[in-house]
Amino acid sequence: MFGNWRIGSVNGVLLAAYFIPAWTLVAFNIMVAPVHGLYERPSVAVALFLSDHLQMAGMDTVRAAWLLALGRLTVVAFFAIYLALLCIPRIRKNGGSDEALGIALAIGSLISFASMIMASKVGEMAALRLHATELLLLLGAAIVIVIERPAAVPKTVEATPPLGLEQAELLHNR
Repeated sequence: MFGNWRIGSVNGVLLAAYFIPAWTLVAFNIMVAPVHGLYERPSVAVALFLSDHLQMAGMDTVRAAWLLALGRLTVVAFFAIYLALLCIPRIRKNGGSDEALGIALAIGSLISFASMIMASKVGEMAALRLHATELLLLLGAAIVIVIERPAAVPKTVEATPPLGLEQAELLHNR
C-alpha cells in the first residue's frame, strides 16, 4: 500500500496535519473577534506592526485582520485540496497533487515570512520564533518537492520485425 508514496507526499501530509488545524483556529478567532483575534500570540506581531509602524485606525486594523484570516484560510484550503488529491492513487503516483501543495507552500511562506519580518521589527521574540519555524517547515517541504520528482513511467519501445522484402542496398542492386 505504501509502495507508491513519495517522501514529498508524506512530508506534505505531515505539514497539512499541522497547518490545517493551527491556521484554521487562528483564522476563525480573527473572523469572530478581529481585534482580539489579531492580538493573540500567532498574530500579535502583525497587530503590533500595524498599530505601531503603520498607525492604522480601528476599522483599517479590522480589515487587515480579515485579510490575514483570508490568507490563512486560503492556505488551509489548498492543503485540504492536496489531501483530497492524495487519496486518488493515479494522481498521487503521477505527482498531480504537487501543484496544490506548491500553492499552499508559496502563500504560506509569504505569510510566515512577512509575519517574521514584522515580529523582528517590533521585537516580539516568541512570535519571531513561531513564524521562523513555520517558514522553515514550508521552505523545507518546497525543497523536497522541487528535488524529488515523480518516478518516470518506463516507455516501452516496440521492436519492429524486419520486412521480408527489405534488402540491403548493395552496389550491384542499383
